[in-house]
Amino acid sequence: MAKALITTVPFGDKNRLPLEMLESAGIQYLINPHNARLNENQLADLVTDFDVIIAGTEKITDKVMARASRLKLISRVGVGLDGVDLMAARTRGIRVSYTPEAPAPAVAELTLGLMISLLRSVHVANAQMHQGKWQRIFGRRLAEVTIGVIGVGRIGTRVLRRTRGFGTPRILVNDLIPNYELSREFKLEWVTKEQIYEQADIITLHLPLTRLTKNMIRREQLMSMKRDAMIINVARGGIISEPDLAEVMKSGHLSGAAIDVFEHEPYSGPLAEIDRCLLTAHMGSMSVDCRTRMEIEATDEAVRFLTGKALASEVPEVEYEVQSQGL
Repeated sequence: MAKALITTVPFGDKNRLPLEMLESAGIQYLINPHNARLNENQLADLVTDFDVIIAGTEKITDKVMARASRLKLISRVGVGLDGVDLMAARTRGIRVSYTPEAPAPAVAELTLGLMISLLRSVHVANAQMHQGKWQRIFGRRLAEVTIGVIGVGRIGTRVLRRTRGFGTPRILVNDLIPNYELSREFKLEWVTKEQIYEQADIITLHLPLTRLTKNMIRREQLMSMKRDAMIINVARGGIISEPDLAEVMKSGHLSGAAIDVFEHEPYSGPLAEIDRCLLTAHMGSMSVDCRTRMEIEATDEAVRFLTGKALASEVPEVEYEVQSQGL
C-alpha cells in the first residue's frame, strides 16, 4: 500500500478534506509526530518507508533522501524551494511539485497589514496599553510615503494591487528579471536595490532564498536606509541578517521592522527585545482559505502521482536552474 509522510504541521486542522482525499485513494499517511518543524536528523529517521512526502519548510537534503529508498515525490505545501535539494532529488529520480499560487493572497494581505501597523505604531501602542501606559503616537499614512518593493512576482504584484486602495504612494520596485509590463498597470519606478534602500520609507521583500539573497541585507544596507525607515520580511528567513538588524535597531536607526520569517524557527533572539520590531510566527500563508488550498493542492499532487496520473504543478525547469546556479 502507498504511504505518504506529512511533515508540515498543522495539517487538516481547519478542513479535513486533504486527509479524506488520501483515505479515499487508499493511501496510508503519517502526520509529523513531533508536531513541530523537523530537523534533518528527525526527518531522516522518519522517511525510510514512504513513497511521498507532503512537505513544509523543513530541509529535505541529500542525506534525508538517501534514507528514503521508496521516495518518488516531494509535494511541497507552499512555494519556497530553498528547503529542497532539487538537484539531489533529480539525481535520485525523485520528482518535486509545489503550490505556488495558493499562499500568495494571504501573504500579500499580511504585508499590507504589517505596513499599516508599522506606520501607525499599532504594535507599540498595544504593548504600552497592556502595560497601563496611555500614549498617543503620531504616524504616517500609506499614501504619503515612498514604498520600496524588492521582488515583484506573484506576491509582490499582489502587494502593488492592494496598495491602490490607499491612494497613490510613490512606489520603487526592483526585480532580478524586471517585468516592465507592470508599468502599464501601475505607476512604478524601476530602480536598483541601493536606490530603494536610500529612498524608501518602507521596504517589503518578496524574494526566494538563494545564494544571491542569503544575507542580502546586512548592516551596510540597513544603515544606508533613512533613519526613520521601516522594513518588512515575509519572504524567507536569512535574507536579512537578523544579528545586524538587531544591532542597527538597538542603535536607534530604523523606526520599525516587521519580521514573519526567520533563519531558525521557532525564533528566539535579540529582535524580541526591541519594542518597535513587530514579530510574527511565519504566519504569511496562515489564512484558513489559503492554507486549506495549499494543503488540498499538495495532497492532490500526491494522490495523482500515486494513482498513476500526471502531476498538475510540477516544479518547472527554471527553478532547478535557479538553485543550481545560485540565482
